[in-house]
Amino acid sequence: MVNLQQDFPEHVDILCTNATLATMETDGEPYGLMSDGAVAIRGDTIAWVGRMADLPRDFKERSARIIDAGGHLITPGLIDCHTHLVYAGSRAREFEMRLHGATYEQIARQGGGILSTVSATRGADEQALFEQSAPRLLSLIKEGVTTVEIKSGYGLDLDTEVKMLTTAKKLGSEYGVTVVPTYLGAHALPPEYANRHDDYIEYICDKVLPYVARHGLAVFVDAFCEKIAFSPQQVERVFKAARRHGLRIKLHAEQLSDQGGAQLAARYGALSADHLEYISEEGAKALAQGGTVAVLLPGAAYFLREEKTPPVELLRKYRVPMAVSTDCNPGSSPSVSLLLMMNMACILFGLTPEESLRGVTINAASALGLQERIGTLEAGKDADLVLWDVSDPAELSYNIGLNPCRLVLRRGKVSEASGLQ
Repeated sequence: MVNLQQDFPEHVDILCTNATLATMETDGEPYGLMSDGAVAIRGDTIAWVGRMADLPRDFKERSARIIDAGGHLITPGLIDCHTHLVYAGSRAREFEMRLHGATYEQIARQGGGILSTVSATRGADEQALFEQSAPRLLSLIKEGVTTVEIKSGYGLDLDTEVKMLTTAKKLGSEYGVTVVPTYLGAHALPPEYANRHDDYIEYICDKVLPYVARHGLAVFVDAFCEKIAFSPQQVERVFKAARRHGLRIKLHAEQLSDQGGAQLAARYGALSADHLEYISEEGAKALAQGGTVAVLLPGAAYFLREEKTPPVELLRKYRVPMAVSTDCNPGSSPSVSLLLMMNMACILFGLTPEESLRGVTINAASALGLQERIGTLEAGKDADLVLWDVSDPAELSYNIGLNPCRLVLRRGKVSEASGLQ
């Protein structure tokens, strides 16, 4: 709960006043809502959260800068906890072919599919990869995203996977956003390992993953557990290797069929299991018992015209935390709008506006293991917050195509990359 008894500091760098605060704390109020609120920031940390009536009389003298929210909404910085936004090339032509009736197999025979992105990404140098990926990240930042997870997985060899992870970190440094890098080597089978899944898994475990861990290139290891990708047994080999090297675990699970991926993820302490359209009741129970977050990706369901949606009522029944993310990728969710994903999560999956906002704040933070630092407006946490030109938090998932973001603060500094001041 927000501590209203905390002392106001002797000096603050920024004081946001006259705000409607969606603290996202579970204090009995929807959204943790606080009207006529204020947030004080010192350095890169939230120093005080409370009501205007509780400010000391000399708060102006104690504040280097005051931002008057004018009654508008302040939320925690948004968190996009599942993206593949570092890649080269485009699959717009493939999209057009699908709309004209081409099957995935036909597209693949003509050089399309994931391997076309692998080819383009392998062929791009680091600068080209940075330049192609930067506009995607900037679009997210302009909508209030202050933390983003970025996966590799379009290289499928050591050099390109390293190039992708290095580029992800460079993007974070250049644009002042927190980037959480994830190694997704077990994403697809590279052409040089055609029909040799087990050999490729051995290559990941023995060659690539140790290098990634040794050089600190990733926080997480992810895999695609599916009939068209890798079996639970193969994924488990990757998870065991990840554990040996001190890397945390995430999993693409139950997107196209029930492979028992949710149970596997929970058994290995995965912070999240993502997609979950085909998750069973046993899988939902396992996530609940393992404290694993369910990351819902409505952009992929929309783009692929999937009729099967995640069983949200089942996840609610077992109180599995639900996060929402863009799944930004060239093949199944070329989206760079987390606000649109919030709307889609409500319309397509049946989430409430409050659930959708929790899905891109505190639950997304939990999916990245960062809930002690970000995800709520709370003293002691990173000063990541967004001022919106709305006063009702439901507006954020209600509007389609409108960006009401007015100001983004990331670790106490105005985000110049947002284009807002």
